[in-house]
Amino acid sequence: MHPPHLSRRRALAGGAGALAAAGALSGCAAPATAVGPGRTRLRYWHLFGGGDGVNMQAMLDDFRAGHPEIALEAATLQWGAPYYTKLGMAGAGGRAPELAVLHLARLAGFAPGRLIDPFDLDLLAEHGVREQDFPPEIWRRGRVGGKQYAVPLDTHPFVLYYQSEVCEKAGLTEGGKLKPMDGPDEFADALRAAKKVTGRPGLVTETLGPDCITPWRLFSTFYAQTGGTVLSADGKRLALDDAKALRVLEYLATLAEEGLMVRRADYGASVGIFNGGQTAFHLNGEWEITTFRTAGLPFSMTRVPALFGSAATQADCHTFVLPHQADRGGAPNEAAHTLVAWMLRNSVAWAEGGHVPAYLPVLEDPAYLRLKPQSEYRDVIDDVALDEPAWFAGSASRLWIELGAVFSGVLTGSRTPRGALTEAKARLRTLLDTRNPLPGAVS
Repeated sequence: MHPPHLSRRRALAGGAGALAAAGALSGCAAPATAVGPGRTRLRYWHLFGGGDGVNMQAMLDDFRAGHPEIALEAATLQWGAPYYTKLGMAGAGGRAPELAVLHLARLAGFAPGRLIDPFDLDLLAEHGVREQDFPPEIWRRGRVGGKQYAVPLDTHPFVLYYQSEVCEKAGLTEGGKLKPMDGPDEFADALRAAKKVTGRPGLVTETLGPDCITPWRLFSTFYAQTGGTVLSADGKRLALDDAKALRVLEYLATLAEEGLMVRRADYGASVGIFNGGQTAFHLNGEWEITTFRTAGLPFSMTRVPALFGSAATQADCHTFVLPHQADRGGAPNEAAHTLVAWMLRNSVAWAEGGHVPAYLPVLEDPAYLRLKPQSEYRDVIDDVALDEPAWFAGSASRLWIELGAVFSGVLTGSRTPRGALTEAKARLRTLLDTRNPLPGAVS
């Protein structure tokens, strides 16, 4: 591995959005530690715990072994709103770490140029990472005002898990793989066939609980398949299509009413029910692959069926960003670019946890293609449905939590589809009228 290009110094400072009272945010800065002579300090914040965290830690250990000239200090922060609040405040104060992880759909809320700084694309290219190495739409979402503020590591889509033995008994597999299920009627028929084998609902997913977001992901997936969008392309206006939204909500309500999906299950219960072999199908993010493998479950995974037209699937992407530093540049900034490029080129290890690498050369790597079933749904990278750019959108966002709570009622039976749509639109209008609360950000 090549050391960072210490001969170069690039000032990549952002705009003037830092808080005047930056001193009050000193608690958000990474703590200073001693770095040996001749070494470059690199602070990196991320939000990966569980299986993700194990994979990330192993990759960082490998990076350290190959880059002794970089003193890498990695910190795992609490997932969700706490992480994003701390990251935003650190950027506003200009006292942030050199590198951090950000969900791509949250980029709009982080005021590119104020809370985060742009990447040096020439420096990334020196490490073999170029724009053409990524899916065009995912790369484009990381660009604002002609500058690249987010470099994608992966996409983590909604997927369909299935019990191999149950589906085989139900006649739903062929050659060991799930047969195609095109259209809402075929999917419902598959759930009925599975229910005959198990005597239980064919599908389980999270339908309730505090900060319940899966009902939103479920709606977002199938609504995107209809070609509908929730917000305008610039994320500033409501664009929900009532007819398309009702078609999806009424279908989901019908599945629950007929007993084809488990009506009431929080997140842990939904995973446990599938893990116990009690139901044939489970809709969730691909990150639970480690849970089911550890349990020795005979299962596999595939893309969510195209029930309403396109093969779109709700997803977000983990990306690397450069939180705003008042004096960004020099060796620490170059070390951050070095780590980003290394992580991308070595993301087969990251894919073991189920995520689909965004760095296209890895998708053709024989080591990745040997990962089963991870590599079998890799073409989803071309069909991911990201939230439109708005400060309240993206993973762990107000949008996901508030609309998750609304659409939860459709699945549990406490709301009608039309009533849920009316409430969802009211909440979206309120969010659109609310100012971004992050310091230094703009609405």
